[in-house]
Amino acid sequence: MFKNTFLFSFILLFSCGNSVKSIEEREKTLDKDIAPKEILIQELKTGADNFEKYIPLLENKKVGIVTNQSGILTNKTHLVDFLLTEKINIQKIYAPEHGFRGTADAGEVIKDGKDVKTDLPIISLYGNNKKPKREQLEGIDIMVFDLQDVGARFYTYISSLHYVMEACAENNIPLIVLDRPNPNGGIVDGPILEKEFTSFVGMHQIPVLHGMTIGEYAKMINGEKWLMNEIQCKLTVIPCENYNRTMFYDLLVKPSPNLPNAQSINLYASLCFFEGTNVSVGRGTEKQFQIYGSPYLNKGTFSFTPQPNEGAKEPTYNGKLCYGEDLTQIKPVNKLELKWLMKAYAETTDKSKFFNAFFTKLAGTKKLQEQIEKGISENEIRVSWQKGLNDFKVMRSKYLIYE
Repeated sequence: MFKNTFLFSFILLFSCGNSVKSIEEREKTLDKDIAPKEILIQELKTGADNFEKYIPLLENKKVGIVTNQSGILTNKTHLVDFLLTEKINIQKIYAPEHGFRGTADAGEVIKDGKDVKTDLPIISLYGNNKKPKREQLEGIDIMVFDLQDVGARFYTYISSLHYVMEACAENNIPLIVLDRPNPNGGIVDGPILEKEFTSFVGMHQIPVLHGMTIGEYAKMINGEKWLMNEIQCKLTVIPCENYNRTMFYDLLVKPSPNLPNAQSINLYASLCFFEGTNVSVGRGTEKQFQIYGSPYLNKGTFSFTPQPNEGAKEPTYNGKLCYGEDLTQIKPVNKLELKWLMKAYAETTDKSKFFNAFFTKLAGTKKLQEQIEKGISENEIRVSWQKGLNDFKVMRSKYLIYE
């Protein structure tokens, strides 16, 4: 057994690779402008790398897998390919937003099909079929879930997790979640979602940045009985090893088409609010979620023109010159930043056209838009979040696996 046993080691490279380092140390290095150098660190294993803990659970079972391009081992072998070499009987692949290979636009309809490499059937869990149907689960004895989350409430992989857990609970199928580090660490910030604004970009009453791994989040969904009719899933979380929330974690692959690097992932939660406005977040450029701008902001030193590319076939302001700000070189943020949103609102030429209906879904409340429109200070807005954040942290503490 385990004929493909791997020896994994992590080497921190600031410029590339899968990196683990404290955010504080990273910032000191950036401050000193030290040239990149290799630093050996303690081995970190993701849940997928911890195969000796889950393969025995899959042997002699008919297996379904919820995954995409982010479901890889440290040596970049895809989980599906690895399990097939271990003679695990995979029956079906279930793909979230962006598809199994992770190349589709945000919101693009994904169709069922077959994986070209393995010939396995692929069932889409996006569009009108977000929750696996009973007939789509026929012949499955056990389900594996392996997706790389980024720690933000509106990143839809955790919504897919909810529906997969619910379907597994209803059909008495055990679920194994292979845990992965949260690249935004333990940041807990932002307004708590109000139940009336529940949607696929916000399913639970949590803050915008929840500071949990996807495995910890699965435990919370189960423990708080958030599934329909308060049912619970037979859940097993395969944890990461040698991981803690203070580590900087850079991903081996893009978790989705428009999050190309660590900077975009770090800024994603703060800049995603622009998706509910008339401001572009750089879709249609090579700096997605690292820049923002529109034709209606002040003409400054920075501008860009969106053009169709992978993950953005019809980007906002396609072919139009946008003015804004380049954030590619700023230090990593350790909170939900509002200053860019508030600055853009203050500058925009027609404030009545700045927000759209999607903003409330992203914010999970009407209050944030109202506060910005009324000119409430950022400090006052943050104060209004505190009780909800404190209550959430108490609830969250019951489900944490890592320091």
